[in-house]
Amino acid sequence: MKVLTVTKNDAGQRLDKFISKAAPQLPPALLYKNIRLKNIKVNGKRAQINTRLCENDVVSAYLPDDFFAKMPPHYDFLRAGDQLTVVYEDENILLADKPQGLLVHPDKNEYSDTLIGRIQKYLYKKGCYNPEDENAFHPALANRIDRNTGGLVIAAKNARALRILCDKIKSREIDKRYLALVHGIPDKKEATLTGYLEKNEQKNKVFLQKQKTADNRTIVTRYRVLKAKNNMALLEIELLTGRTHQIRAHMASIGHPLVGDGKYGTLAADKKNGFSRQALYSYSLQFCFKEDADILNNLNGQRFCVDDVWFARQIFGVRVADLIHQP
Repeated sequence: MKVLTVTKNDAGQRLDKFISKAAPQLPPALLYKNIRLKNIKVNGKRAQINTRLCENDVVSAYLPDDFFAKMPPHYDFLRAGDQLTVVYEDENILLADKPQGLLVHPDKNEYSDTLIGRIQKYLYKKGCYNPEDENAFHPALANRIDRNTGGLVIAAKNARALRILCDKIKSREIDKRYLALVHGIPDKKEATLTGYLEKNEQKNKVFLQKQKTADNRTIVTRYRVLKAKNNMALLEIELLTGRTHQIRAHMASIGHPLVGDGKYGTLAADKKNGFSRQALYSYSLQFCFKEDADILNNLNGQRFCVDDVWFARQIFGVRVADLIHQP
């Protein structure tokens, strides 16, 4: 018999998910059969497949030890790079400034060197994350940005923090702002744009349409011109919806594509002027909790910024702090 005590990071999981991770050699069919046959119990009592576990619950599994055998430790995140800019960290979360060109999560072409890999490696070496101490949880990202967009990303260091962050992002209680450098100067200094976005998975590209259909999704983008020079404008952008490539496609649709954007802009021409990557940065993040945030209440009202954004410095020679407080 195997006895497992549910930790705070495992709390809230379904019983079948918990066992499948704790007993990686147990086939799913046998897992469900043994739960039905009461060979897997919670606190000494019969449980259902979808029973939600609580911290300190005791799960008893009357199964051969072989099902619980794990492969020798091999952590893919240790192959990730060491470069990581930490903007803020406490016992629950970490804010990282992701460099442009780095994936947030693995894909089919890059598995090891990602932002989450670097964060897990950093926490592991720091001694505040050990996969052997966890039945299921690993430090995870609460939000994400495109590979070629730089800026602030939130990582949760425990499952409780991750659940809270996901809820707060969904209820729009975390304010995220972007800086973008666009071609041309918008006629209006401030505006809220509405469009209808349809995604083409094969081309990994989105298209904006003028009318709402069953196949597209409404997007709303708010911008403010901070500075203009040489027929380029530096914008602060707020996403009132969050869709794939929303900023890039929306600004291009009104005749102001991002400088250096190879998908919706004029990258070939921009490269001749020294822009080989898109000028888009998630530079500001503020916690604006309207409801209780439990262990994250200490963050309420706090704002974090990346002060040195390369294209603001390159074109206008200024720090972000010199721009965002302008009327």
